[in-house]
Amino acid sequence: MITLYITRHGETEWNREKRMQGWLDSNLTDNGIINAVSLGERLKKTELAAIFSSPSGRTMATANLIRGDRDIPIMYDENLREIYMGDWEGKTHSSIKEKYPEDYEAFWNSPQLYTPDKGETFEKTRERAIQVLNRIKRDYQSGNILIVTHAVVIKCLYSFFKNTSIETLWEPPFIHDTSLTVVEMTETKFKILLEGDISHREPVNIK
Repeated sequence: MITLYITRHGETEWNREKRMQGWLDSNLTDNGIINAVSLGERLKKTELAAIFSSPSGRTMATANLIRGDRDIPIMYDENLREIYMGDWEGKTHSSIKEKYPEDYEAFWNSPQLYTPDKGETFEKTRERAIQVLNRIKRDYQSGNILIVTHAVVIKCLYSFFKNTSIETLWEPPFIHDTSLTVVEMTETKFKILLEGDISHREPVNIK
């Protein structure tokens, strides 16, 4: 059996500024770094066969902070990138809402209706995420695998694990930075053991 340890990257400067990131990037904040190191401490006694990471800068940095000085291979997989949001990337939420009110409303409140002119749908992102699971199943018979990715990708994985529709994508839990989800994966089944846990983080950072 394979056990997946799934986390989101640490907090970034654009998270603080309430900007959409997608395939663009910004640096981890001091908080983001501290939280990633804390998660690394939490997982220190967990023997990881490999780390699968999105190739975005914020996820690569987070993966390396979690790994620390341990000798664990990191595999960078394009399919773990965040949902591609086209012209929205780098823009603030407020400016996007003003310029694209209908699409913004769909993105957050009716994700099944979100069909951007530029960028990906949630369905497309979920298809990518599932390919990563298939790759892990193919390459590993057992062991612990850490996945470092992004909020929408994790939400898409949840919908796959729970066999729910994209319509329910934003239902709890909220995916905080460096939150930990643990899932047992067999060839045909998924069992969620932990969802979006942030008990490793400093209480001051919990919102």
